[in-house]
Amino acid sequence: MTKAERTRHFIVEKAAPIINKKGMAGTSINDIVEATSLTKGSVYGNFESKDEICLEAFDYLVKRVGADMSQAMSRATNNRGKLEAIFGYYLNNVTADNYGCPLLNFGTEADDTNPAVKIKVNKAILHTQGTFAKIIRAGIEAGEFKETLDADAFAIKAFAMIEGGMWISRVQGSPKQMQLIIDLLRQEINDYCQ
Repeated sequence: MTKAERTRHFIVEKAAPIINKKGMAGTSINDIVEATSLTKGSVYGNFESKDEICLEAFDYLVKRVGADMSQAMSRATNNRGKLEAIFGYYLNNVTADNYGCPLLNFGTEADDTNPAVKIKVNKAILHTQGTFAKIIRAGIEAGEFKETLDADAFAIKAFAMIEGGMWISRVQGSPKQMQLIIDLLRQEINDYCQ
């Protein structure tokens, strides 16, 4: 990694949690300057605009969440365990001081105002739903789940319920409703276990 690449990465790493918390519109370049202890000139010497930093911050956050989720799933010995690891990941992180899910935070803000971010969020949503569906299909092939479990429908439902649960729990400052949502998803999976 070159010095310029390290500096860009440093800026994104410091800016990402701020943007995830305050939003793209709510984060000023001064917030980024303060977080990095760099000058405006140094920040703008590495990025053309705040929007470019926001795009890379989203990518950074999604990769971090994906890596954490993959690590949680790596301990599972079967597909049901992988689903449980994902459920546990979301439940354990719902009220953590990480400012919520970047897909929800960036997606809500960019749905009508920032087409580039909207495209990135959509790809990340499809990838996350694809992960759920892939696990369900593997579980059906392994005989863990009944063939009547619709992998794609469950993936969409699980994603929407979890993201909604994240939002409600963050607003209320309580994991109570997220726990209910995870329990409902667990029950559905139990109903389809062989």
